[in-house]
Amino acid sequence: MDVQLKRGLLDVCVLAAIRDRDSYGYQIIKDMKPYLELSESTLYTILKRLESAGMLTVRSAEFEGRLRKYYHITPRGIGRIEEFREDWEEILSIYRFITRGEPEERGQPGRTETAEVHEVPVLRAEGFTENANEGHAMDQGRMPTVRTERFTENANEGHAMFQGGCQS
Repeated sequence: MDVQLKRGLLDVCVLAAIRDRDSYGYQIIKDMKPYLELSESTLYTILKRLESAGMLTVRSAEFEGRLRKYYHITPRGIGRIEEFREDWEEILSIYRFITRGEPEERGQPGRTETAEVHEVPVLRAEGFTENANEGHAMDQGRMPTVRTERFTENANEGHAMFQGGCQS
């Protein structure tokens, strides 16, 4: 994954982990574990970056004889989560663009397609060749054939595909 994209996603994930309550490093890692693996060194780098950006504050409190750092999200951090949520539709749109035309079984979330099948007469110039330089068709002694073919149209995206059919 692109480093900048991953950095931005991880920043928002850490902010989301402390959105509802103050938390400390080990707890943040535990809270995120069902969704992604994050090492302590990566987490603390992210926490320092978010603190420098004013998206969270840090306070120390004693716990079982040791000082523990607790992280608190600021209004700026909450704003960053909201920005991400607003950007999410654009990210999904880009994802759909990149993965367009790939088979359904590849697990494209949220992609549903409806297809309409039409039978249409199609003139197939099977008795002709086309001169690519000038776009002219030249007769090679056979009559063109007319075929009825199945035409599938993806109603969501406007794509069309011929599926073969009966020759007349």
